Amino acid sequence: MKELPSSIGQLNAFKMFFLFRCSNLKELSSSMGQLNALQWLVLARCSNLKELPSFFGQLNAFKKLNLSWCLNLKKLPSFIGKLNALKKFYLSWCSHLKKILAFIGQLNAFKKLYLSWCSNLKKLSSLIGQLNAFEVLCLSGCLNMKKLPSFIGLLNAL
Repeated sequence: MKELPSSIGQLNAFKMFFLFRCSNLKELSSSMGQLNALQWLVLARCSNLKELPSFFGQLNAFKKLNLSWCLNLKKLPSFIGKLNALKKFYLSWCSHLKKILAFIGQLNAFKKLYLSWCSNLKKLSSLIGQLNAFEVLCLSGCLNMKKLPSFIGLLNAL
């Protein structure tokens, strides 16, 4: 599949959407910005997906976002910080990802971050230390991360 039909935005009650192994998918339809009930999106192994469109910042019901194995994803947009309901974020094997920016500290409901084998990841934002509900941080195989961030001791639920 190379693209999604624009009619996808008409699925108002859509809660889960799985686009697993859509390696030809390069971008998402802007009509997905109308999926206000969407809680769980899996884009795992969409290896040609390079970025997330800005409409993602409007999807306030998001609880789980899986971008694992999106090999060409180079950075995360700051509007992810607007996803107030986001609890679980899967980014394992996103080998071009170099850093997790400060927006992550704005996610009050955030609990789990999976970064296994993000081999170019060098640092995490210190604002993760402000997340009171944070429980899981998976960094196995992050070969370029030389040391654990200093905020790690501030995470009481970890």
